[in-house]
Amino acid sequence: MVHAMDDSKEDGPVFLRTVAWEDGSLVLIDQTKLPNMLTYVRLDDYKQVASAIKNLVVRGAPAIGVTAAFGLALAAIHSNSRILEELISELNTAQAILRSTRPTAVNLFWALERVMKKAMEQKNVADVKNATLEEALKMSEEDIQVNKQMGINGADLIEDGDIILTHCNAGSLATVGYGTALGVIRAADEAGKHISVVATETRPVMQGSRLTAFELQHDGIDISLIPDTAVGHVMSRQMIKRVIVGADRVLRTGHVFNKIGTYQVALIANQHKIPFYVAAPISTFDFESNPADIVIEERPIEEVTEIAGTRIVPLGVRVFNPAFDLTPPELISGIITEKGVLKPPFEKNLKILLG
Repeated sequence: MVHAMDDSKEDGPVFLRTVAWEDGSLVLIDQTKLPNMLTYVRLDDYKQVASAIKNLVVRGAPAIGVTAAFGLALAAIHSNSRILEELISELNTAQAILRSTRPTAVNLFWALERVMKKAMEQKNVADVKNATLEEALKMSEEDIQVNKQMGINGADLIEDGDIILTHCNAGSLATVGYGTALGVIRAADEAGKHISVVATETRPVMQGSRLTAFELQHDGIDISLIPDTAVGHVMSRQMIKRVIVGADRVLRTGHVFNKIGTYQVALIANQHKIPFYVAAPISTFDFESNPADIVIEERPIEEVTEIAGTRIVPLGVRVFNPAFDLTPPELISGIITEKGVLKPPFEKNLKILLG
């Protein structure tokens, strides 16, 4: 269902609000329709939410996490169970379905576990329904505030006149609002620094050309677009001053899982001595896993073999379509968080940062 909703105007300039709760329903920007149409979908049950996450109606680790939290809240609110144990059983089923949608983005699991913990603390059905929704709403507002603080912390790394390269989309459209990597850029712009952004197309789903270019143009920030294959060229010509990307999972060691292509951007930046920064909230950190433990999601081959429904690859050709890759810590200049900027050695300094 298409639904219209105002962009967020709270606490300053307008920015896109990707995830919102309105009149008992979850309302999302339908990112599959961008950039040609800015439309919204209204979701009324957790299975619709799971489908929206899996089919990229909503994407970006923080946005996925909060969306999943609202999915659990919808499961609780619309349950007909009158017995607490039955409702918790239903929520466990909903959680399993929501967890299965995207295996790499850690915020999904963090958010679901946080809402389930809140549900398990309640004494009756009515309290579970109220508590799950309250927790999802709280997480939604926290996301915006965390992103704004991250933006303030990261803006100090940007100098007036900088040209910044970003890969994929880590802005308002990847979060509830404001953004991670683009939140840093937005904060620098709000601080009066004159900056320009170079976005990669980010094939095969084109999050750079469809989403980042749309979002920055919407916000009045100078934006240029390049093919993914032009990164080395523009860096070799000293056209880029620094790189800022988001993350779908950050390990305690500083290994970063992000959109496929991030690793090669980091390699080229390292070759040309260009600072490479990652912007990610603490909720995106995985403190338990090792690099080999992480499952890299593989997306449908049609994302590679077709453009707008037209096949561009010969029949019978094998296709490998990983959604993410791993950037090792030695290629990363710093990780921008809401707690401050984490510098190498990451594992040691992460303990200090978190106290």
